[in-house]
Amino acid sequence: MSEYEIRAGEYTAVVTARGAALRLLQFRGRDLVVPFPEGGPIPDYRGIIAAPWPNRIADGKYTFEGVEYRLPINEVERDSALHGLAFGTDWTLEYRDESSMVLTCFVRAIAGYPFTLGLIARYRVDGDGLHTSVAATNIGVKTAPYGVCPHPYLLAGPASLDEWTLEIPAGEFLDVTPDRLLPVALRTVVDHEFDFRTPRMIGATKIDHAFTEIAFDGDGRSRMVIRDPGGTGVGMEWDRSCPWLQIHTADKEYPSPNRLGLAVEPMTCPPDAFNSGQNLVQLQPGASHESSWSIFAS
Repeated sequence: MSEYEIRAGEYTAVVTARGAALRLLQFRGRDLVVPFPEGGPIPDYRGIIAAPWPNRIADGKYTFEGVEYRLPINEVERDSALHGLAFGTDWTLEYRDESSMVLTCFVRAIAGYPFTLGLIARYRVDGDGLHTSVAATNIGVKTAPYGVCPHPYLLAGPASLDEWTLEIPAGEFLDVTPDRLLPVALRTVVDHEFDFRTPRMIGATKIDHAFTEIAFDGDGRSRMVIRDPGGTGVGMEWDRSCPWLQIHTADKEYPSPNRLGLAVEPMTCPPDAFNSGQNLVQLQPGASHESSWSIFAS
């Protein structure tokens, strides 16, 4: 599997052709994301670009413009279609220099998603971190439902995830069913264990939920940060195109490695948006949509 390295200042990033996945991101030699081995499979969707939908679609079924569609089920245990169609695609390298690259791929029409999109992922490193944008253009003849998110697992430092301090600038979270993680209702974080508006230790809290009512600054950016008790940390910043933030403490049953890192996924729409329609992008033929986010050492 081909992969491409870029670097600038004290940052180094490696992106694979498969899924345009961020395989490695380091600052001064310290991992900022959970890496995966070169040349092998991508475990747990680490670092992929999830498009044309983030998260899951219940039963792989949805109705769009009055027509019902059925997608392939790839999350069998929850009977859902997970993380879109682009993660299994080998993206094409269009440009690369020492500090930046451009990758492209096509989401081609299938029975369950009869729409054709052109995707462009731009990766760039500078002294402030790794900056990514994903643009989608509808090159078909029908309006297409669309959503996107990245899927990195962040690493604050060498201590266990339970000891990390987490800050999330979000006032609400999407409650989900315990078995299939499907949306139930929005809840306030006030007086809830998911209230991380003021930084505090994660502890034993288990999270696999989407947060919203996100605070954006005057430049239309928001950010979250996790910190290790040893003083290192990592953060993520994103733009207003992503009003949702999926957080997952990567809880796994033995013998799988448990709580290896914190999945942080700025999303353009919530889970199962193809059914709810909430914040769903409807790309007209010829129209484009772009989202951007950054990862930085803290």
